[in-house]
Amino acid sequence: MSVAAADWLPSATVTASGRPVLSAGEIERHLLPLVDLEPEENPRLAPLRGCLLALTSHRLIFLHEASLSARALPLASIVHPYPPHRRHNHNPLRSLFSSSSSSSSHHPRIRIQISLPPSRSEVVAVVVTCKADVDVFYGRLLEAIRARAWEATAAAAPASGAPVAEGAAPAEEDLAIRMPVVGVAGILRKEQETWESAGQNLQDAFQDLNALMSKAKEMMELAEKMRQKLLTNSSAQSNSNDEEMGSKQDMQDLLLSVGIVSPVTKETAGALYHQQLSRQLADFVRVPVERAGGMMALVDVYCLFNRARGTAQ
Repeated sequence: MSVAAADWLPSATVTASGRPVLSAGEIERHLLPLVDLEPEENPRLAPLRGCLLALTSHRLIFLHEASLSARALPLASIVHPYPPHRRHNHNPLRSLFSSSSSSSSHHPRIRIQISLPPSRSEVVAVVVTCKADVDVFYGRLLEAIRARAWEATAAAAPASGAPVAEGAAPAEEDLAIRMPVVGVAGILRKEQETWESAGQNLQDAFQDLNALMSKAKEMMELAEKMRQKLLTNSSAQSNSNDEEMGSKQDMQDLLLSVGIVSPVTKETAGALYHQQLSRQLADFVRVPVERAGGMMALVDVYCLFNRARGTAQ
């Protein structure tokens, strides 16, 4: 069954190299090379076959590599995950003499009770058809569900400028008189407020090591926004003087290698480490190669990529 047929799950975006696109604050936790997703009780739910499963801090992403399409099961919709089991564990003789056509029942299964809109409960099973440590995956799934990282992301959204629902009570700071953003002076004042906020974040982050670790993700997102803005402005302001363009180029080079939010590691990717690492490299190197005119020295790519990953390997 193709991924497109499982329309009871929301679709997920995939990069050109076949990596799932993560949302803001989302971190990859574990990969399983080959799984099926089967309904346990409702035959009207289309199953998924032969997918790569990526567990993130927010979702279970089922990626069909042949079609570069994916479906996602939000962790917020999981009511309860059950420990791994095999259907025939209770009867070794039945498992021994069963036909090969039902061999899928011998694979470890993780049953998951989920809540689907509008308000119905379903039970599905993640069938691990590859050689993998299912207990490790189940443990990390529990950790991700208990961490509830998607709630922290949702709570941070209003603070970053998301619109407030109509009829909601205004916050205390919203009651203060605000200067309107009008004309060049208003734009400059808005930019100044943004940079002052960024400077305060930097000051807080470097007070001690604990604060630095807690602010690391926020610093990565800030640096990525600055890099994107500089890359956009560099094409729009081609008539600037040489000194200004030189300083922008230096800043772009610095921010280009600031880091990858969710780097592929042997711990998360397991046997897929080299495959997923090469795909992440393909996604990462696209921008610097385009900026370099379509060609870069291999040693430059090596330095940029490993500096972004924060490793020398």
